[in-house]
Amino acid sequence: MKASQLLLIGIFFIGSSVLEAQEKTSLTLDEAVNLAWTKSNEVILANTKVNTKKYELESVKNNKYPDLKVSGQYQQLAKASVDLKINKGTDSKPPPTVDRLIIGQVNASVPIFSGFKLQNSIKAYENLYLAETATAAQTKEETAMKVVNYYSGLFKAQKTIELLKENQKKAQQRVIDFSEMEKNGIIARNDLLKAQLQVSKVQLSIDDTNADLNMANYYLVSLLKLPEGTKLEIKESDFANFQMTNIPTSEQPALENRKDLQALQFQEKASQANIKATRSAYYPSIAMVGGYTTLDLKNVVTVQNAMNIGLGVSYDLSAILKNGTMVKLAESKSQEVKNSEEMLTDYIKIQVQKGIEDYNLALKQNQVYLQAVEQSAENYRIVKDKYENGLSDTNDLLEADVEQLNSTINSTLAKANTIQKYYELLSVTGQLTQSFNHSKK
Repeated sequence: MKASQLLLIGIFFIGSSVLEAQEKTSLTLDEAVNLAWTKSNEVILANTKVNTKKYELESVKNNKYPDLKVSGQYQQLAKASVDLKINKGTDSKPPPTVDRLIIGQVNASVPIFSGFKLQNSIKAYENLYLAETATAAQTKEETAMKVVNYYSGLFKAQKTIELLKENQKKAQQRVIDFSEMEKNGIIARNDLLKAQLQVSKVQLSIDDTNADLNMANYYLVSLLKLPEGTKLEIKESDFANFQMTNIPTSEQPALENRKDLQALQFQEKASQANIKATRSAYYPSIAMVGGYTTLDLKNVVTVQNAMNIGLGVSYDLSAILKNGTMVKLAESKSQEVKNSEEMLTDYIKIQVQKGIEDYNLALKQNQVYLQAVEQSAENYRIVKDKYENGLSDTNDLLEADVEQLNSTINSTLAKANTIQKYYELLSVTGQLTQSFNHSKK
């Protein structure tokens, strides 16, 4: 095979690889959020913590069941000296040879009363499990909001680049036109340089926005655990064409739905149960005990079917003096949780108010930018007409062009920003996860 043919084949495969690498993956926002809930490290860790609390709860509940122990011993005795104190007759007999001991025991203990420690410990761990479950749900909320922000940032960057490139083509064509006009002495060279400078400025804006796009893409790909080098493409129909419904207008939904607040409420219940469990040290512990013993001391005694049953009572008298500090510690921790709950409640109210204001502002800005698009388009038309009739200069034309570009970009981004602010409002009211769960159904 000729070298030239090999070269062509090599170029073909390289080109195919490049095209493959440049293929873009399209994801809807719902798909991205649900993928993050499945793959992100934060959600996986949160779910693992829930499982840990579940096993801790099961472990505490196991204390309700009887303790059952089986033990056995086999001992070989060396030259044991045996002196029997009973049944001694007048006849002296040599002592028996004792060289083996076998013991088998079965002991059982069933807790009856422990100052309500077990019941309150179970209640505390039940609430800690529920608190961890609520924390995991809050992690899902926060992860979904991260996806929304990265997704929105990626969409904004894509749309901005599209509009800049459209403007760049127009600016480049203007440079071509001005070059011909400058050659024919119709315009000054200074006007041509201004047109060329505008092309350079647009290119700088494209490069800057490309950097933003690449970073937003990287953040989103990393969060979703997609293959390294994946390029995401967001279609306008997947994001911008979106209907916003059930818009929160008060703090009440947040106080009912915020999972971080619910987590603190469960922690507060757990702390109250922990105080009661700590106070149980003031009471005695009572348990039903029973057992079975078998024993064989070779040539001396054999015991079989030795069964016993009764009650066991223990009382740590020192706890009366020592446990007061432990109770105060438990009460102080409970107060910490209460204070944290009150602080979070106040912060949630502020977040909701800010979320409502930001959303309403985004709606107003969207309307203003829509009007600005019409106004800037009409302004450019008028200025361009004046320029062609010699009534305005190049500066006016280029300025009108920049204003039209900026208003178009602002209007496009305002739509995405309104959606983003809507999702932020859902997030601070604890309804973001619900919205994606409903859309999935």
